[in-house]
Amino acid sequence: MSATADLNGTRDASTTAHLVRLGKKHVTNGLGRLTDGIMSRGEGSYVEYEDGRRLLDFTSGIGVTSLGHCHPKVSKAAADQCLTLVHAQCSIAFHKPYLQLVERLLPMMPHPSLDSFFFWNSGSEAVEAAIKLARVATGRQHIICMQGGYHGRTFGAMAVTKSKTIYSEGVFPVMPGVFTMPYPYWHQHNLPPSTPAEVLVNQSLYQLELLLAQQTAPKDTAAIIVEPLLGEGGYVPAPPAFLHGLREVCDAHGILLIADEVQSGFARTGKYFMVEHSGVRPDIMVIAKGLANGFPLSGVVSRKPLTDHLKPGTMGGTYAGNAVSCAAAVAVADAFKEENILENVKERSHELRNSLEALRSDPDVAPYVLDVRGEGLMLAVEFTSPDTRVAGALAKADSPPGLATRVVHACIERGLLILTTSAYEVVRFIPPLNISKHDLKHGAEIFGEAVRAVLKE
Repeated sequence: MSATADLNGTRDASTTAHLVRLGKKHVTNGLGRLTDGIMSRGEGSYVEYEDGRRLLDFTSGIGVTSLGHCHPKVSKAAADQCLTLVHAQCSIAFHKPYLQLVERLLPMMPHPSLDSFFFWNSGSEAVEAAIKLARVATGRQHIICMQGGYHGRTFGAMAVTKSKTIYSEGVFPVMPGVFTMPYPYWHQHNLPPSTPAEVLVNQSLYQLELLLAQQTAPKDTAAIIVEPLLGEGGYVPAPPAFLHGLREVCDAHGILLIADEVQSGFARTGKYFMVEHSGVRPDIMVIAKGLANGFPLSGVVSRKPLTDHLKPGTMGGTYAGNAVSCAAAVAVADAFKEENILENVKERSHELRNSLEALRSDPDVAPYVLDVRGEGLMLAVEFTSPDTRVAGALAKADSPPGLATRVVHACIERGLLILTTSAYEVVRFIPPLNISKHDLKHGAEIFGEAVRAVLKE
């Protein structure tokens, strides 16, 4: 290495260290970070840091870069749009990418009744809009949400978020008119992981009956909001019978069913939307994350007779349905079909689940694994915990404390970015939907090595 090159390397390292220090000092403490350092580049299933680290990414930006980092067709569509029209404010005029995106999404919807679209920027904003629509369309105010559900950090979305107290800690009172029922997750009923789905469904639906009889009358209840696959609450798929039960209750009482598909949508579970696995029709569907592969875009989809209750001007936003983001989303929708993404999800999901089940069957690991679950490439492993306050009867005294977090850090040390989720000891897998067989196997092997290493500590 020449003296000049060495000097440049030193200068670059010094600049990076300076920027990291600046970030730690001046970026709000309200943000948490999985890693230190500056992520400088992403390509496909990998990310690179300024310090030279190259990591396999099983986070996909928390389910956002579903087609991998800097997908060439998506990035080109956005770049081309930047040279044509960056911002066409939605309250001033239509723009072509917005309408093209509606055209692409219509045949992807889980039910033909979902034919009216509004695009916004983030999942939280879309949840806010869905709640607003439900209240206006029904003339009712109350919203029923799920214990363990996550819908965002803005005021209304935060009120229906029940996955962790951290999101609303210190800011009460939050939006009124919110009532909570248990999701059919064995933790919520203090039952063992082996509890049959039928029992969990019946327990949860019974609690819904009590809620409507004791706390919020059906005539006051606008909507029930549910994640068909619980995200931040632990990657728990809703049994189809549960979603059908919610649909029946909604139909019986004129209540709207809101499906939050922010994380589970856009091929993540092996179908375009998780509700397709059950065949249940939502009245309103919230979308984001994988919609535009990293460009900020979300949406609220409903049926036109409902959205016709909204007066012009009810919805809007300065950056809502941005032209560049919509152009990227059109390219994403095209890539799903052209690159056989659904087929890849099904194949890689089978391989990943088999790998996790094989790890679970290891005699040294088995006592510390409570569950392997999920759908498609939205899978999770739940570990035991010594914390009786959280795990209740499922606590295991000799379980390493903070096992999920320790496994995540061990994975990062070995070259794999991965995340925890929920109030429990859960590690989640959200790799790119187009990940290769080789990269998926490599990531699963790193995870296995990390688990065994942490258990030996």
